[in-house]
Formats: sequence, structure tokens, C-alpha cells
Amino acid sequence: MSKIAFLFPGQGSQSVGMGQDLAEKYEEVKNIFNEADQALNDSLSELIQNGPQETLTLTTNAQPALLTTSIAVLQKVKEFNIKADYVAGHSLGEYTALVAAGSLEFRDAVQIVRKRGEFMEAAVPNGQGSMAAILGMDAEKLTEITDQVTETVSSVQLANLNCPGQIVISGTKEGVEKACELAKENGARRAIPLEVSGPFHSRLMEPASQKLDEVLQNHSIVDAKIPVISNVTAEPVTDADQIKDLLIKQLYSPVRWEDSIKTMIDLGVDTFIEIGPGKVLTGLVRKIDRKVKTYNIFDEDSLNKTVEQLRGDK
Repeated sequence: MSKIAFLFPGQGSQSVGMGQDLAEKYEEVKNIFNEADQALNDSLSELIQNGPQETLTLTTNAQPALLTTSIAVLQKVKEFNIKADYVAGHSLGEYTALVAAGSLEFRDAVQIVRKRGEFMEAAVPNGQGSMAAILGMDAEKLTEITDQVTETVSSVQLANLNCPGQIVISGTKEGVEKACELAKENGARRAIPLEVSGPFHSRLMEPASQKLDEVLQNHSIVDAKIPVISNVTAEPVTDADQIKDLLIKQLYSPVRWEDSIKTMIDLGVDTFIEIGPGKVLTGLVRKIDRKVKTYNIFDEDSLNKTVEQLRGDK
């Protein structure tokens, strides 16, 4: 029996105008953007629609903007009776997955991720932390390097285990630079510094996780109706307390994306649908396993095309 997973993008996929063709045409989509504005007491929809891109890309804006756009697109997907057996999201996208799974109310999620963005920005002074993508090195070897650098130079950890041969590291500027140098000396194909505003998913985010814990106390998280694959464990979770605990750990733990996709494939998923801006996640899925089917839904054209293909596959 064919199983479907919905995937939700994380920070980096944002762009001015995302989701607007659907919002202009459909009241129920527009309502999601309006609801985000009300929840934040801010004109987030105006920023999404008109930019500028630099302001939209700020962590405190990008996180609620991506969550809102993905949930807005999901509104239309639901109308075609496409249902997920599992949901997962990359970093921030995990909050979108929790809304899709009925564990978090949309309004609560928007408020939480706005705060999460603020805490992540504030955890490390600008310019002191960084991230880099290491290509062509396995996790074990890279962990040895980052552990060595953390002990001898400065803090750095594995942050995103995205797909075979693509791992992102995160930490202090000095720690990341030294780890990049050693990775290249030890056979990594490339080390690419990333344009980010902080060392996300590293131990330097622990102060942010403590503040996030306090925010989560004020919002209701219930058991998920659809299993959510946790970034931290790469395993399905539905229990509300466990979900909350994992969201706190997620801030300073690596995103185990490759393992998450493999878990879903082992559970029988053969169709992955990325819902929301960009095509990053389906690109990673194809690098993990070329045999599964991947689709993207980010506007009306891609929605109609995906629906048509899914009907044809049955």
C-alpha cells in the first residue's frame, strides 16, 4: 500500500511574493495570511507580498513567514483529499508539520516561531557565530574533526545531516573556520560558508532553548493525529509531552534529515510531497533515494500538476 509523507521547508526557502497567487485567488488562503497578521499584531502578509527580501530574510520574519505560507498552501492541498501518513519539516518546518498533524494550532505556532527567531538571533552576538556546508565527507569522520576543534580551538558541531555527502556544521566563527580547514585537509570535497545570521543547531543555541521552553509553557501542544518525524531522533512521535521536549532540544541538536527520510521509507512511504516555498527538500530526498516519487506544491500550477500526477499514479 502506497504511503505519502508531507515535507515542510525550513529557513532559506523564503522569497518575496511566495504564496500570493493562491492568496489573491482564494479566500481561504488569504485568511491564513490575515490570521498570521492578527496573531502577531504585525503586517507579516504585507512583508511577504512586497518585501524587501533582506527584511523578509531576517530570522524573526522568515520563520513565521515560511510557516504561514506553507500552511496557506496546505489549505488548498486538503481540498483535493490528499492525505499524509507521516509529516516532517526541516528545522523550522517541524512546526509547520506539527500544525499539519493537529498538534499545534496555527495561531500558536506563528507566535512561537516569531519568538523562536528572536531567541535564535539574540543567543549569539552578530558575527560571532557561523555555519558551513561540508561536501564529500561522512558524519563519523566530520564528528571526529568537530570534537577535536571544540576541545582545542572553539565550539563547533554537526548541525544538519541533509543527505549523503552534505553535512552542515555550526558554531563559533573560529571553530567553523578551523573545522572547514581540517575537513578539506582530510578529504572533504568542499567547505562552503553559509550566509546565516547565527550558529543554528549548535550548543551555542542552548540559552535560546531555555527561553523557548518558557514560551512553549504558554501554548497548548496536544497529541499529534499524524505521526511527526522528529528532527532530533529521526523517529515518529505523537505524544504531546515528547513533542514539546524534542522542540526544545531541536534548537541545539543536529537536524537528522537523511535519517528522517530513511525512517519514512522504512515505514512504507514511497511518495514525498514538499508543501511550501522552494524545492530544497525534494532535492535532498532524491539524493537519499532515487526510487521514491517526489512532488512540490508551492503555487496553483504546481498544485494542479501534482494532483494530476497523483491521480495518474493510482
